[in-house]
Amino acid sequence: MSQALKHSLSTEHRAKVQARGVNVYYGDKKALSGIGLDIPEHQVSALIGPSGCGKSTFLRCLNRMNDIIEGCRVEGAITIDGADIYAKDQDVVQLRARVGMVFQKPNPFPKSIYENVAYGPRIHGLAPGRKELDDLVRDSLERAGLMGEVHDRLDHPGTSLSGGQQQRLCIARAIAVKPELILMDEPCSALDPIATAKIEELIDELRTRFTIVIVTHSMQQAARVSQRTAFFHMGELVETGSTEQIFTNPKDDRTQAYITGRIG
Repeated sequence: MSQALKHSLSTEHRAKVQARGVNVYYGDKKALSGIGLDIPEHQVSALIGPSGCGKSTFLRCLNRMNDIIEGCRVEGAITIDGADIYAKDQDVVQLRARVGMVFQKPNPFPKSIYENVAYGPRIHGLAPGRKELDDLVRDSLERAGLMGEVHDRLDHPGTSLSGGQQQRLCIARAIAVKPELILMDEPCSALDPIATAKIEELIDELRTRFTIVIVTHSMQQAARVSQRTAFFHMGELVETGSTEQIFTNPKDDRTQAYITGRIG
């Protein structure tokens, strides 16, 4: 094997995010304990586990959303491309531009479809003129698989769309600021099966450009959309590996028990 090929294989899915010894406290309650996890670039990593196991808490550590929760304390190290995101000189606004977030319930702004997508690029100065902004909005809606459905009503309120369309609008809004990482917290839990299938198809397309971390209660969804899976239980990361390995040959009895429905 040539050195160039070896190099390409070793760097194809390098760790975009590295977490080491991450503890999270809400007041005196310890929510996460000693989490160590690598999240590879340009793959979908699924975080699974029972309710209250800490997977959403860990997700919020990656864009410092826990900062806004009173009494929350994060210990340990989390880096993106080797840079400490909890460093004192870290600009949290810039971090959240690099790390987009899609929430459980679609939450479009009370603005037009166009303005929902244009909002972030305007704030971050990503489009110097109206034409560039128009192009960015259209491109983001296209990537989110929504442009064909809304091209003739960009001035309509984002809230006038169906639930599934609203979630794709929120994804378009997230990718409009050209993030490197997209976090998705149960993005399909409020959607019907048809809308869910569209979002899952979209996630698969987006991973060629973005690194994606998804929290899901649905093991079937994790199996369909992710390449890597991490199983959390009672605030601990029990095991992580390729999605196929976790679902067909888990190493830990607790993972096996969760996947087969004995705990959950």
